[in-house]
Amino acid sequence: MSTHELEWRMLGACRGLDASIFYPDDDEAAEIAKSVCEQCGVRDVCLEHALSHREKAGVWGGATERERRRIIRQRRRSA
Repeated sequence: MSTHELEWRMLGACRGLDASIFYPDDDEAAEIAKSVCEQCGVRDVCLEHALSHREKAGVWGGATERERRRIIRQRRRSA
């Protein structure tokens, strides 16, 4: 893990919270994680990390797996 990745992870609003919050069973339960992400100063960096590393599970940068797939598709279309 690079120093840059460690830096933003240390600043995340999720730091110290129960990780299970960010790996919900359904979209409704994901709202709890998303509410944490809304207040996070490194949300955009987190989302970009998840997109570039193709994170398959969990809420990253305020986006679920389904939402991240949609973002990737939209970026491909506009490229």
